[in-house]
Amino acid sequence: MYIIVGLGNPGKEYAGTRHNIGFEVIDEIARQNGISMDGKKHKAIYGKGTIDGYKVILAKPQTYMNLSGESVRELTDFYKVNEEELIIIYDDISLDIGQLRIRKKGSAGGHNGIKSIISHLGTQEFTRIKVGVGDKPKGYDLADYVLGHFSKTEKPLTEKAVSFAAEAAKAIVTTNADTAMNLYNKKPEA
Repeated sequence: MYIIVGLGNPGKEYAGTRHNIGFEVIDEIARQNGISMDGKKHKAIYGKGTIDGYKVILAKPQTYMNLSGESVRELTDFYKVNEEELIIIYDDISLDIGQLRIRKKGSAGGHNGIKSIISHLGTQEFTRIKVGVGDKPKGYDLADYVLGHFSKTEKPLTEKAVSFAAEAAKAIVTTNADTAMNLYNKKPEA
């Protein structure tokens, strides 16, 4: 079984922001695989289902970004899933808009949600799908930037990236992270 967690912030005011792209990917995975996201437990909104016959739990922590580890720890403890069966999907400002980067381990890279997960799990060894949201423009406050919405010109790229990230998660579940890295660690064609 895999637990696939998309990071974001709860509440309508955060919907569609750069920081919530993880939530959007989870919604897309749920849509593509007919998984109902109607569970509320483990400090998350979640759904149980399958991707090509493989059991998965999809989750969107409702703890706010910097406390994401609380929800992830509860989920992994409850479902007795180890780090190899955990996939975290989140925004990355060091990647161009629409670019994906799959990694099997690594530091938080300044991302507060990942910092919280590493702290609560006691390891950096879990698979992540980073979705590029672009670097903040000079003079912008980082928090304002990641909590801001995508522009009209950025929207088509982000929609493609969300779909691409959902496919990448499926590839990890049905094959493995190495195969998915070879397929998806590149820019999607425009």
